[in-house]
Amino acid sequence: MIENLAEMFLETKKKYGNKSAFATRNKDKKFDKISYHELFEQAENLSTALIDLGVNASDHVGIIADNRLEWILADIAVLFAGAADVPRGTDVTDGDICYILPHADVKFVFVENSQVAQKILKNKDKLPKLTLILMDKDSIPTDGILHLYELIEKGKALRKLGDQRVKSRIQNIKKDDLFTLIYTSGTTGAPKGVMLTHYNVMSLINHNPVEFNPEDRFLSILPVWHIFERTFEMLGIAKGSCTYYSNIRNLKEDLQIVRPTFLASAPRLWESLYQGIMANLEKAPKINQRLFFLAYSISNHFQSAIRFLKFQEIDLDGRSTLRSALIGIYQIAVVLVLFLPNFILDKIVLRKIREATGACLRGTLSGGGALPKHIDEFFNFIGIPVFEGYGLTETAPSIAVRTFEKMIIGTVGPPYANTEIKLLDLNTGKQIYPAENGFGLKGEIHIRGPQVMKGYYKDQVATEKVLKDGWFNTGDLGIMTYNNCLKIVGRSKETIVLLSGENVEPNPIENKLLQSELIDQCIVVGQDKKYLTVLIVPNLNKFKNYGTSLEILSHNKDVNKQIRDEIKKLISTENGFKSFEKIQDFRLLPKAFEMGDELTAKLSVKRHIVTEKYAKLFDSMYM
Repeated sequence: MIENLAEMFLETKKKYGNKSAFATRNKDKKFDKISYHELFEQAENLSTALIDLGVNASDHVGIIADNRLEWILADIAVLFAGAADVPRGTDVTDGDICYILPHADVKFVFVENSQVAQKILKNKDKLPKLTLILMDKDSIPTDGILHLYELIEKGKALRKLGDQRVKSRIQNIKKDDLFTLIYTSGTTGAPKGVMLTHYNVMSLINHNPVEFNPEDRFLSILPVWHIFERTFEMLGIAKGSCTYYSNIRNLKEDLQIVRPTFLASAPRLWESLYQGIMANLEKAPKINQRLFFLAYSISNHFQSAIRFLKFQEIDLDGRSTLRSALIGIYQIAVVLVLFLPNFILDKIVLRKIREATGACLRGTLSGGGALPKHIDEFFNFIGIPVFEGYGLTETAPSIAVRTFEKMIIGTVGPPYANTEIKLLDLNTGKQIYPAENGFGLKGEIHIRGPQVMKGYYKDQVATEKVLKDGWFNTGDLGIMTYNNCLKIVGRSKETIVLLSGENVEPNPIENKLLQSELIDQCIVVGQDKKYLTVLIVPNLNKFKNYGTSLEILSHNKDVNKQIRDEIKKLISTENGFKSFEKIQDFRLLPKAFEMGDELTAKLSVKRHIVTEKYAKLFDSMYM
């Protein structure tokens, strides 16, 4: 079994050399393709030039760019040199540049274009000496800046003269060597470098439960520097599939041009598509609307019956054999009654909706946040299978994913092969799964498996907090269903993941809000939502002219207006907050947080307790 990515790339070159590997949209809205043979030849040329420049095995090379062919070329070239890359997108901030590049010991950086190069050059006084390499063909390098395509030509010439250093580097790559160092936010808000090895990713490729083949067409729209999209592309390479680079702006057109069979996506994409379908439906004639809702209702009942009969209905209670048999008899009747109307309405109504995605999707892998249930059901019921998965950057990223056999809505599917999961009671720390009668119980998810990271770069303290005896604490809460699938129900650690996939640390936002004399306590919320909101306990002394209790203040319009203005002033771009970190709504709480209830003995807020206790108030901010 192949254990490092370099071996996998060479195997792909041998098996699928003449097949198209990647495709890039040109100005004529057509896709220019490159074969696997050409891809790896160019990557070896570039790698040779990098070695000649002084890139050593085990060095860290920066890549600051968005999805493009040159990204994957640079990625493979760095890997062939025995080095690891440190990736980031073009929206990288000055703070990220000044922290990550020195911390990761980067000396060479690939940059997408001149604009990104300027971001680095304006901060050069705070950075070590760096060699910049431009990717974009239209960008002209200035003094001291190199160009990717010039390096490819240089490497090609060196190889013609007999340079075999890349071959030697590849032969020396071990499965536990780093292939990437991805910086992600931690519980303190400071970026942490997640060390992922070749074997971390290869273990997922070797045990991938969703079958791909050389005829599959992948559409790439998620940021390629995120480990989810990156591993998805590695899967495509392993199977000889072709990946087409797109973006949100061109997505609608590219779905029709490419007619993809698979794509990796964040929940926000499917929510946008759903909203677009509903908006178009509102403009349609009444007869069309009624026909759609009839078709969807019949498909809903028909597909639900099929799922039950295939043992693909979520089971949190452990149904008895008798109960399952009785339900099964009813579902068989549903299938028999609805088979013909479902077949007809699917062909004349639902198929037209599937055509909006190119009509060829065998499925989509959704990750980076929880998919809203109604969105999940909608696309599954109209005939687009959604393989919702679960994982973190620290797990390269997959822990569990739905499969064709376990397409169970409401879960993230079964764990990957060779992945152990245990659930711990959040209050007692006692293991509740695996254990007798451990199904259906909520606990904190800990995992052990070959995909778990090596640790955080230069941060042993942070590593030891989450990794103990090989077990990684995800900080998430889950339930193992009776049909052996994992259901995610919340988070025990503080990092918030928005629906868009952005990681937000609430502590800096809360600390800023607590600087106000008007605010006594607060908790920022927004897990798996479009935006952040906040629950606030106002300072009763500052508003004593408006009422004598928090209950009264919570309904006072003037108090609410003053708090709203205070939030807008404090959580702003001027104060260093990003757009997705801004607070979009708030609610005033009728009582203060108390020790033993919402607060720990150290007076830290128990987030899971607060979000459960004020669930209705929380939900009211997202209606």
